[in-house]
Amino acid sequence: MAGGGNAIRGSRVGAGPMGEAERGEAAPRQAITYFCSNTHRSVVTFSVEATVPESWDCPKCGLPASVDSENPPPAPKIEPYKTHLAYVKERRSDKEAADILDEALQLLRSRRKSGDLIF
Repeated sequence: MAGGGNAIRGSRVGAGPMGEAERGEAAPRQAITYFCSNTHRSVVTFSVEATVPESWDCPKCGLPASVDSENPPPAPKIEPYKTHLAYVKERRSDKEAADILDEALQLLRSRRKSGDLIF
């Protein structure tokens, strides 16, 4: 069934023709080009009055990018995931670990002899 002739047609706010007179003058801008180590080139527009950052994250790969095309910043070094054991080994020497283990085993053996085991 086709729609009737009494449909209300409208438009979005701001959809009409507008010029600089209605919106106001655009702020003066500058285009800055950033380069990442994957040879991506990103152009970012800033206000002329804004302080331009030395580095910018590349929108294509996420690596840091700089204005210097000859020397882009290196990719950040990613630390591997550390296990709980790795953190413990940073804090304790092998001798300390052996001493703690011996102490815990002696405690368990003394409980076993006296029948104090709790399950």
